[in-house]
Amino acid sequence: MNRHLKYTAVAYAIAQAFIANAHAQDTTHPVAEVVVTGNRFIAVDRASVGGFGEASLFDTPASIVSMGRTQMQDLSIRSTTEAVRFDASVADAYNAVGYAEQFSIRGFALDNNYSYRKDGFAIPGDTQIPLENKERFEILKGLAGLTAGIATPGGIVNYVTKRPTNAPLRSATVEVSERGTLYGTADLGGRFEDRRFGYRINAAAADLHPYVRGANGDRQFVSAAFDWQITPDALLQLDMDYQRKAQITAPGFQLIQGTTLPTGVSAKMLLNDQPWTRPVTTKDSNVGLRFEYKLAQDWTATVSGNKHWFKRDDFTAFPYGCSNEGAGYYPGYCGNGDYDVYDYQSTGERKSPWGVQAQVQGKFATGALRHALTLGASYSERHDSFGDYVYDYVGYSNIWHPLATPHVPADRVTGPVFERRSDEERAVFAQDIVSLTNQLTLHAGLRHVQIKRSEFVDDATGYVHADDSFLLPNVGLVFSPARDWNVYAAVSHGLQHGGIAPMQTTNENSVLAPQRSHQVEIGAKAALDNGLNLSAALFQIRQGLEYTNANNTFVRNGRETHRGIELTAQGRATPALDWSVSLMALNTRQEGTGQASIDGKRVTDVPAFKSTAWVQYAVAAIPGLKLDGTWQYSGKKAFDVENTVFVPDYHVFGVGASYGLKWGTTNVTLRARAENLFDKFYWRDVTPALGGYLLPGAPRTFRASAQFDF
Repeated sequence: MNRHLKYTAVAYAIAQAFIANAHAQDTTHPVAEVVVTGNRFIAVDRASVGGFGEASLFDTPASIVSMGRTQMQDLSIRSTTEAVRFDASVADAYNAVGYAEQFSIRGFALDNNYSYRKDGFAIPGDTQIPLENKERFEILKGLAGLTAGIATPGGIVNYVTKRPTNAPLRSATVEVSERGTLYGTADLGGRFEDRRFGYRINAAAADLHPYVRGANGDRQFVSAAFDWQITPDALLQLDMDYQRKAQITAPGFQLIQGTTLPTGVSAKMLLNDQPWTRPVTTKDSNVGLRFEYKLAQDWTATVSGNKHWFKRDDFTAFPYGCSNEGAGYYPGYCGNGDYDVYDYQSTGERKSPWGVQAQVQGKFATGALRHALTLGASYSERHDSFGDYVYDYVGYSNIWHPLATPHVPADRVTGPVFERRSDEERAVFAQDIVSLTNQLTLHAGLRHVQIKRSEFVDDATGYVHADDSFLLPNVGLVFSPARDWNVYAAVSHGLQHGGIAPMQTTNENSVLAPQRSHQVEIGAKAALDNGLNLSAALFQIRQGLEYTNANNTFVRNGRETHRGIELTAQGRATPALDWSVSLMALNTRQEGTGQASIDGKRVTDVPAFKSTAWVQYAVAAIPGLKLDGTWQYSGKKAFDVENTVFVPDYHVFGVGASYGLKWGTTNVTLRARAENLFDKFYWRDVTPALGGYLLPGAPRTFRASAQFDF
């Protein structure tokens, strides 16, 4: 790509800031004034992910967290990875620098095809999902069968698109971080002269130099959203976006001789550092359309749709195993730190999901009972195309003394790309929220799902087809003992496609059959005076256990049970001091496999206890100045299903500061942050994927930014 185009959004943001300031100085000759900025708390109190429309989190019988645009700006959040660290129930799950952002919720890894949603529609989670055009992101913890259909039992992450603003919005941000990453973004919104029409434009660009040396890259993003208030009762909304990202990915480490954690290594080390290394390049675009019509005073009909295109060229100098010692280690590295290097190429990968949904919502009464009814239907498809990948041994390197391997042959390329897998989902759903009394509310819903899958096996077998139907009930009861307290109990059923056998297994790329999951949850929520919000949930989730067995075959055998408790609280200790805490204690067990080495053991990559805390102090002596601190703790985690290796627990601290001032007619917010303040080395992610990999957490990093609101 033309180097000048790479920085278009950065240059635009800087230019807008200086143009606005220069104009203000020429006309008013101002002295800088203090501006009070920021939002009091991390989480917002509404979300759409818990039902079929936006609703109060306080009244929803589920555990949900929602973070808005203002909070993301205040905390300098540029990615989902940075956002989820404020919730103890969310963790990394093979979240490698430069690759897809991947997570687990309540100990269950999310599905890249169905667990990530944009305005309720499934989008691929195979790259960094942009936040620049998102008003908020929402996390539903636990089963989402009623509202989402197919999704893993941990929950779903939903991204809500920014909409046009009524007042003119002109905002630009520039930032420098890590090893010199330069980032810029612009946000424009408002109404046209005919105020029935509104617009929202976002653009961003980044020159990426992350903490892993050599994992460099670049990213460009642009989006547009438009509203047309056709009549007072009819609203049409359109949004579209495009992103390109190219970055060298940073693979994880493996165990020394398959048994011991590596020592003396750095989080800054790039195992993918070879002269012939190429970046992983992704391009994705999205178009969403929504029409809402008010049928009557309390009745609304909505039709919406979304289409997504995703393309990836995947290149890695892949570190796996070691053949330089004895019979070798697969997986694992040799005792002297040697590891085999493979040329991995998979070009032309494509995913193209799309979906439509229609629903009617209304309120009515039957005698003393008040109803909030939703009836709807949805249809979606997903088509995956890819070719036979290249995976060639090219030499070896060493984790302590890196070596260059020979250049790879230029004639080795990915095999023919064609559609290998397609999914189709049809669903009808209904939900009734019934106010039984002033203190008791019943949430009852049912979703019928029909799923079809076609999958290419090999040239001899061709395609195999599956067709299954499921009923997914959801029942919750909310009791309000006082105006500011709710207690709830809920039973949910979920559905997810079977896992896909990873590379190097005997049944590689084969897909297991769909499976159901079951959840029981009880909880309490409080919205007390002075903004004190409390939430607690006790839950149990069960599903079939999927893993790679001793024969190197990916199977479903037995089940995994996750029992846990979540606690969240946020409030204001004094007029100048805000705080937030999130805790999760989780007991996970593998059961019923018939294998003594596995039964009763903990699920991999899941701590028994995890916590996060945030505190912010407004300095009275310097109006406009705010200081904040963060703390994250994670207990030890099992590396393998037999629980023979654990990574130790860790604490990580961060600090930040923001200062708001007015320069002419422009509001300026200066921010600075330092993460991992004490530069602690720790293993943040111990995924069992691809034979098991260890991903270190970021070392001490810094960032500084300036936001200009014109």
